[in-house]
Amino acid sequence: MNNELQTLGEFIIEKKHEIARTVHSDRMAGVPMTEQEKREFQQLEPHIMEIRMNFISLFGEALIGHEDKEKSDNQTFKWGRETGEYFYKLGVPLDEALKDTSYYRTYIWKAIENAVKERNLSASTVFDVIHIIDPLLDRAVYSFSLTYVEFHQKTLENAKSAFMELSVPVIPLTKGIGVLPLIGNLDTERAQLLMETTLNRSAELQLSHLIIDVSGVLLVDTMVAHQLFNVMDALSLTGVKSIITGIRPEVSQTMVSLGLNLANINTKANLSQALHEMQLTKNF
Repeated sequence: MNNELQTLGEFIIEKKHEIARTVHSDRMAGVPMTEQEKREFQQLEPHIMEIRMNFISLFGEALIGHEDKEKSDNQTFKWGRETGEYFYKLGVPLDEALKDTSYYRTYIWKAIENAVKERNLSASTVFDVIHIIDPLLDRAVYSFSLTYVEFHQKTLENAKSAFMELSVPVIPLTKGIGVLPLIGNLDTERAQLLMETTLNRSAELQLSHLIIDVSGVLLVDTMVAHQLFNVMDALSLTGVKSIITGIRPEVSQTMVSLGLNLANINTKANLSQALHEMQLTKNF
């Protein structure tokens, strides 16, 4: 029976190009592409065919070395991770990429069926093949999907991080004076970034004064006010004087109703007033 498994494994490896070509042609049949997409795909096609042949070879090698299941599992998992990364970077949707699975399963088993009939192999060998091939295919799908999702999640996190950094922009206006325009709501994560970015950028720009403009903030609750006050206190400790501008009428009503103490907070109606005061202070 070991010889029969080895025979089947060698047969699959021998036929890997033929099986890969059949999988590829049937899989791509009917996939709509523009002329530009076709030209781009033709450049990628040799590499995709190589990926397909390597995948099919894994099953042949697994049958030949069926006693070393761990090796087959590791090789298949590695293929799934490398291929998952490749197809993610190509921009292929996960559900579209996973459609390949049924084609591989169909044509690998057709090749095995033909080999079993031609060589009159035993039924027990067929069952052994089932126990080897199907779990490997499932493992490949798992590692492929896992890697794809990991890269997708990483991309989302990087995009979020970039967006968060852009959401706390400290902009230099004149020498020693900068402005921090805040837009939208301040949640806990953004509030933490607000503290870190504001202090670091103020030091980098060597600011002596910072205007915190909240005209784009629609909601101020105790948490938001507390974070703003903390930022201003931290700036004060580093020698940076700060002014809050642009408090909207409805926001000011909310702040009063919340009983927030603004006695020690320097506020101005708009950026122009704040700049005027800061220029006077610097000249003085």
